[in-house]
Amino acid sequence: MALIEQLSSRLDAVIEATADSSSDDEHDPEGSTLAVERGQLVAQLERSRVRLDELDAALDRVGAGTYGRCEICGREIGEARLEVLPAARLCIGCAMRNPSRRW
Repeated sequence: MALIEQLSSRLDAVIEATADSSSDDEHDPEGSTLAVERGQLVAQLERSRVRLDELDAALDRVGAGTYGRCEICGREIGEARLEVLPAARLCIGCAMRNPSRRW
């Protein structure tokens, strides 16, 4: 959560800096740098929010007693997979057969 707050603050600062500068990014050497930084921060912030949601869902599964079970086939998700991806919802076999649902 602290990471999301930190990224949000940095994004706010970049947006504020952009608002204070010329709106002509094409001719402003700082404009393109700020635009790139803004884009990177937005992407990082989104990935962090998604990851937090995934971890919250994993905690819900712990509470429900379904953590570590594949949501498709019901088999146990391997310990090594959970160690690398604690929020994994699918066993490796189901993840490979369902590329749009890798988790």
